[in-house]
Amino acid sequence: MKGIIFNLLEEVVVAQHGDAAWDALLDTADLPGDYTSLGSYDDEEIVKLVAAGAGALKMSPQEVLRWFGREAMPLLAQRYPAFFVEHRTTLPFVLSVNSIIHPEVRKLYAGAHCPYFRFQQMPDGALQMTYDSPRKLCALAEGFIEGAAGQFGETANVEHLHCMHRGDDKCVLSIRATAAAADAA
Repeated sequence: MKGIIFNLLEEVVVAQHGDAAWDALLDTADLPGDYTSLGSYDDEEIVKLVAAGAGALKMSPQEVLRWFGREAMPLLAQRYPAFFVEHRTTLPFVLSVNSIIHPEVRKLYAGAHCPYFRFQQMPDGALQMTYDSPRKLCALAEGFIEGAAGQFGETANVEHLHCMHRGDDKCVLSIRATAAAADAA
């Protein structure tokens, strides 16, 4: 996994819980924490950090990943505004991940192994996203979607129709985005 993910996690933890919390996570996970954005690190390190965060925050690992994705999205929007400016709403942004965002990530971070998502627009307006990755970070993808919705003044409703954490061979998420309550009035 590329170091940028670890850097984002550190920024989110420090911003919300302070430097001592990040140091405590590193100690609990028994990791040095010297992550560089261009470096590549074993996937197990993010698993250890998430487990440490889950213990400290009394949350499940999936809840920690969702929180992280949601909170990291504003940082990504600040760093990479070009990914966002072409879109007015969440679903077109999500659809751009495979064709625009992940190819650019691979250019910026050589060796990045980005997941590939399959999408299907459903007759009821929902966007169905299939996620199949040995990393099983579907909750992080869900958090990124929720965070993206926030960037567009929307609320995302993401439902896991199938999930690898429940024994399915892949995750299938149903995504809906609606105007945030304040905007709807």
